[in-house]
Amino acid sequence: MDGADDRPGQMTTPVTALDADAMPSLRCRACGMQYPAQQAPGRCSCGGLLDLDIAVPSGLDRDVFTRRLASHDLLDRSGVWRYREFLVPLPSPVIVTRPEGNTNLYPVPRIAQWAGCAQLWLKHEGENPTGSFKDRGMTVAVSHARWIGARAVACASTGNTSASVAAYAALAGLPAVVFLPEGKITAAKLGQAIAYGARIVQIRGDFDAAMRLVQEASAAFGLYLLNSVNPFRLLGQQTIMFEMLHQLAWDAPDWIVLPGGNLGNTAAFGQALVRAHAAGLIARLPRLATVQAEGAAPFYAAFQRRFTAFSPVQAETIATAIRIGNPVNYERARDAIVATDGVVTAVSDAEILEAKAMIDRAGIGCEPASAAAVAGLRRLISEGVIDAKSNVVAVLTGHVLKDPETIMAMHQTAAEPSPAWVNRPIVVEPTLAALREVLDALA
Repeated sequence: MDGADDRPGQMTTPVTALDADAMPSLRCRACGMQYPAQQAPGRCSCGGLLDLDIAVPSGLDRDVFTRRLASHDLLDRSGVWRYREFLVPLPSPVIVTRPEGNTNLYPVPRIAQWAGCAQLWLKHEGENPTGSFKDRGMTVAVSHARWIGARAVACASTGNTSASVAAYAALAGLPAVVFLPEGKITAAKLGQAIAYGARIVQIRGDFDAAMRLVQEASAAFGLYLLNSVNPFRLLGQQTIMFEMLHQLAWDAPDWIVLPGGNLGNTAAFGQALVRAHAAGLIARLPRLATVQAEGAAPFYAAFQRRFTAFSPVQAETIATAIRIGNPVNYERARDAIVATDGVVTAVSDAEILEAKAMIDRAGIGCEPASAAAVAGLRRLISEGVIDAKSNVVAVLTGHVLKDPETIMAMHQTAAEPSPAWVNRPIVVEPTLAALREVLDALA
């Protein structure tokens, strides 16, 4: 990787002029500098984030998305590429899809009652192929990497991104390098990245240190960066909103509540809702509510200061997927909250674990970071920020099996007196009499 001609991010095949002309350009949020779409989208030379200059589709027939549900075409079957009018016009042969998306929207009266709202749906992004929402962004970004001829991709991760990058890079036939904070990733997530064949680099430091290094490495060695700095990633994640609105027959909810770590989803959801409204798919904008863990809540602190200042923090929370102290998408997420008249809150680890137990016991399940959304909803309703009569969608971002260590700790090592939701395994003698005592307790 020492020579410029050998950098993995350099194009190995030319992009045709026709394909390049059809693609939106990249524009720096800070200085306005424009870059062509046929390059790896890192940061601007000024350090600013790059956004896609992408138009809002006009004259859309909403029924086209429903018709595609009956198709056997691979792109139509994808819950991302089904909404391709809102994406980029990549040629079909370069698109890498499993397919992703098609995640369920669950009405959950029991959890709605616990949280205190009239109507609650859970949009479960943990049902994606690698178990998290990251797959939606990865199908678009890895396809773009393939289109420009990238020879290797990279990311920093708390776990879910590394699993998704490793899987989609393997599908695309691209080498992948993932930077992980040493000792701060669950075995399930690390196991996925290893199994899919990514090169694992463990950093002596936290996620924010890994994020700094991968950005430096991408610039120095030409790696194609797949973190949510990449606007193609966020474009794919916008389809969470398009699919959710489609599932609700384009009748937008009052609120959408989601967990916030690196803030890519907050940014993507805001962008998607604004675009859906501008395209005439929905009559009004829902409001966004981003929920952070109290030990990793720089966005919440900035919101309390009316976004007049932002200060990174040293992050610590049981919710590893949002254990991020210096989110790269702060500016984009701030704009999303402002555009949707949204709010930001923070909840304790204890609140997260209680909400997780409620979601798990409802037969749905999620990883701890996902449960922050429902914990935050409950808090916002109790504080009167969200009206109890509101219709709400809470987004669960990761599968319950992403963090089995936390499940076991919750239920096997909880301090006494243990919470009512604790479900400790019981050891009995192999007799009917011993079993009867256990069964009688079920009544």
